[in-house]
Amino acid sequence: MKKQPKKHAVMLWTGGKDSSLALHEAVGDGYDVRCLVTFAPAQPNFLAHPLAFMRMQAEALGLRHHVFIIHEPFEKGYETALVRLRDEMGIEAVITGDIAEVGGSPNWMRERCRSLGIEVSTPLWGRDREELLAQLLGHRFKVIFSCIKTRWLTEDWVGRELNDETVAELRQVRRRNGLDLCGEEGEYHTMVTDGPQFNRAIRLGALSRRTTGSLAYMDVKEMELVPK
Repeated sequence: MKKQPKKHAVMLWTGGKDSSLALHEAVGDGYDVRCLVTFAPAQPNFLAHPLAFMRMQAEALGLRHHVFIIHEPFEKGYETALVRLRDEMGIEAVITGDIAEVGGSPNWMRERCRSLGIEVSTPLWGRDREELLAQLLGHRFKVIFSCIKTRWLTEDWVGRELNDETVAELRQVRRRNGLDLCGEEGEYHTMVTDGPQFNRAIRLGALSRRTTGSLAYMDVKEMELVPK
């Protein structure tokens, strides 16, 4: 049987565990991932996923990173950017790290792509949370807790690594307050500093914890790419 040509795809990128695992699975499924794409407001201030960090991840992955500034109305803004990806870069598919509906709303990217002839792939969708965390550890992703909501977790979680110990602690927190193990309701966010697709790892140097309202987040002072 003749092999189907690989679909040209982009990976919607946050720099966290879900987009990183979804990228790994999409490559394994045969997608030709051309670049990473981040949609951002006019003056982005990503506390959990700084743009400078995402740019370094892209370099470590050997992929270009494009930031598309989205203006209101947001539905139209996203669709305009997606049309550019389709028409100017030949993109046929968009891959996301979405796991489940948030707040009962339909999947945002699937709705935006519905009339554009662009496929949306969600390799993590509907998967068991324990399974996803086990996969991250099994594939040796290095995942750092970069931002937490203090309603769910204490400030000292910021800067910790996802490992067997912290997964066990997340289970305990879930039993106490119902936290989603993968942080799907925004309970926590992560940054990935190494993984199967990384040609080099990211080493974090001096960092501090900061708070704003109900958020505690990591302020990274130094970071560099290092050989694996």
